[in-house]
Amino acid sequence: MTKVSFLALTGCYFSGINYLIDAFSIVDQWHQYKTGNYDSQLFKTEIVTEDGKPVVANGGIKIEPQSKLSSIDETDMLLIPGIQNLSSPFIKNQDNVIECLTGMYSRGMLIGAGCTGVFLLAQSGLLDGRKATTNWRFSKAFARQFPKVDLRIDQVLTEDGNLVCTGATSSALNLVLYILRRYCSEELAQQGAKMLLIDPGRESQSPYINLSHSTEHGDDEIAKAQQWMKANYANNITIDEIAEFVNLSSRHFKRRFKQATGDSPLHYLQTIRIEAGKKRLETTKDTVNEITYQIGYEDSSTFRRLFKKQVGLTPKEYRDKFLVS
Repeated sequence: MTKVSFLALTGCYFSGINYLIDAFSIVDQWHQYKTGNYDSQLFKTEIVTEDGKPVVANGGIKIEPQSKLSSIDETDMLLIPGIQNLSSPFIKNQDNVIECLTGMYSRGMLIGAGCTGVFLLAQSGLLDGRKATTNWRFSKAFARQFPKVDLRIDQVLTEDGNLVCTGATSSALNLVLYILRRYCSEELAQQGAKMLLIDPGRESQSPYINLSHSTEHGDDEIAKAQQWMKANYANNITIDEIAEFVNLSSRHFKRRFKQATGDSPLHYLQTIRIEAGKKRLETTKDTVNEITYQIGYEDSSTFRRLFKKQVGLTPKEYRDKFLVS
């Protein structure tokens, strides 16, 4: 039997716990039905808190734990759900939790974190030099705060050295499939995907990512250039023209732009156009050729290639997935 412990923290997303507990229970019921052995149990779950006392999750949901974190001695994995409160005081007040996490990991325990819960796991230092992912909306903040982590924001789930991370809260169900494969079998994982209506092929966050960039970086000329690019992306503009608009040499402009945004002007312009293309694919029935010209490209093959590279889907696949009917 595989034992799974969940760490409940004040302000955590209860779905990151409850989804998985229900999923494991459903898998157990199916397994018992198929084998005819109703005493067999594949999974045992428990909820723990730092001190063993109840906590209030996001939405005012009171969570009653079975134990406290430091009392865990025998479990196969500890899972941390997403957390609503990611402020600096919250992270700084988790020293006891972080100490427990590092101790458990040193004893060979698998530790998983979902969504913003990955921030807490990264705070422990365990993810330094390792692959990780989190919700794409927080990727820039995560990269700034934890530069030593190999952030793979395009991935829904990462596993590196007994440390498992997932993207948004709904990715917890992808974690269910990972656990079924690791501790049970591929066959059970496939059946679990069918019972729980999980897409086992969803491995990338790229189709869901809003490829926008902030203008709040302190460089007024570059912010002005960004705004101009957003207003004129559909025209046949060049990087030299954008540099001239803000009275900078092309070479100086490219260097300043990269420094302020972390991106090249060309890639930024491509990102704006791809986002505009995504919006049209979602809300219109215009052909791909029509959309190509609407967003500033002359060759639909160029648009298709860049779209697939950034989004991970072809324009047709993206429209099939996200078109608002």
